[in-house]
Amino acid sequence: MTDTDQIKPDMPVFCSEDSQFATVDHMEGTDTLKLKKNTDGEHHYIPLSWLTLTEGDKVKVDRPGGQAMQEWSQTSPTGSRH
Repeated sequence: MTDTDQIKPDMPVFCSEDSQFATVDHMEGTDTLKLKKNTDGEHHYIPLSWLTLTEGDKVKVDRPGGQAMQEWSQTSPTGSRH
C-alpha cells in the first residue's frame, strides 16, 4: 500500500524498468496522480493502483514506461482536461 502523504510535487516517476518517464505534478483526488506537462504541453493522469513503491525521492509504477504512456489518461478523474 502506498502512503500518499509521501507523494510530493516534482518527484520523479520511474517505470518497472527503472527509468524515469514522468514527474509528479500533484495528487488529483484520492486515487490519481497528475503528472507534469510533457514536451507536448499535456498533463497526464495515472491511477495510484499502478504504484508499487514510494521511497523518499521517487515513485515507482508496476509497468514499463512505454506501456504506462500508452495507458495513462489525459482526462482528470473529475472529467476536465487541463
